[in-house]
Amino acid sequence: MRVQRPVAGLLLPLVLSVSLSVPGSSRVDADELFPKELVEFAPAERGPVFSGTGADTWDHKIRERGYVLRHDGKWHLWYTGYSGERTAKKMLGYATSPDGLTWTRHPENPVFSKSWTEDVHVVRHGDKFYMVAEGRGDIPHMLTSPDGVEWKDHGRLDVRNRDGSPLSPGPYGTPTLWIEGDDWYLFYERGDRGVWLAKSTDRKTWTNLQDTPVLARGPEKYDRHAIALNQVVRHRGRYYGVYHANAEPDWKGPWTTCLAVSDDLVRWKKYPGNPIVGTNDSSGQLVHDGKQFRLYTAHPDVRVYFPREERESE
Repeated sequence: MRVQRPVAGLLLPLVLSVSLSVPGSSRVDADELFPKELVEFAPAERGPVFSGTGADTWDHKIRERGYVLRHDGKWHLWYTGYSGERTAKKMLGYATSPDGLTWTRHPENPVFSKSWTEDVHVVRHGDKFYMVAEGRGDIPHMLTSPDGVEWKDHGRLDVRNRDGSPLSPGPYGTPTLWIEGDDWYLFYERGDRGVWLAKSTDRKTWTNLQDTPVLARGPEKYDRHAIALNQVVRHRGRYYGVYHANAEPDWKGPWTTCLAVSDDLVRWKKYPGNPIVGTNDSSGQLVHDGKQFRLYTAHPDVRVYFPREERESE
C-alpha cells in the first residue's frame, strides 16, 4: 500500500533489437523475450473507463489495484472504493461490462464490506473465484465466491520463511496468485522493497521458495526505490510479470508500469525498455480480449491501452 501522487509523465515507446538471456535459458533476441504485443501500447483516447463517483458515495474514490477479468464472455471488474479520507475503510465493489470499456456498477455495491479489502487480485479456478487482497495494515487475506458477488473471507494468509518460521512483523502486501496443478504460488511485497514468492498446496500455509526477493529493485533508476508485482501471465511458453515501480526515494515520482520475464517464476529478467507506461498510472494488468492483449491500469482510475499499431492505424 502506498500514497499515489499525480505526476506528469510520458508513455515511452521503445523498440529494441539486442541480445538478452533469461537465467537458465540460452541467449535470445529481446524481440523474442519481450514480443511487441506485450510491450507496445498506446492509451485509448477516451481517457478513464472507470473511476470513483466523485460524489457522496462509499466509492467517492477508488485506489490501488482493481482487477479486470474476462470470463464466460463477460468482463468483470473488482475494485476498492472509499470515501476519500486516507484512513477510511476500504471496501469491495464490483462492475461488469460487455466490452471492457463501458462498465455498470453492481446494484448491491459494496459487495463485501465485513473487513478491509484493498489491492485485490482475482483468479477463476474450478467453480469459484479466488481473491487475495490487502487487509488493514497490508496484511493479506483470501476470499472466495461462486459468482463474483457473494464473498466469504477465509482470513489472513499464513506466510512463512523457507524454514517454516513466521515472517518478521510488518506488511506483506500486493498479494498476487499463480496456480499450476495442485501448486498455488503467492507473490507479495514488503513495503515495496522487493517481490517475494511463497508456495502452498493447501491454501492455508504458504512457504517462501527463498527468503530473498525473486524480483528486486534496480539497478536501473526507474524501479530503484519501489517495486511490486500486479499479475503473472503465461505467453509463448514463458511467464510474464506486470509490475509497478518508482524511481524516487520519497515516492514522489510517477508509479510506472513495467514488465519482466521468467522461465521458472523465481529468476526474472526485466524488459530493457521499461517502463512500458511512464505516466502515473499503475497496477497494470494484461487482459486478452479474444483477439489481442489489452493493457489496463487501475490506479488512480481504470484506463485501457491498445496495441500501438492498432491505435496508429485508426
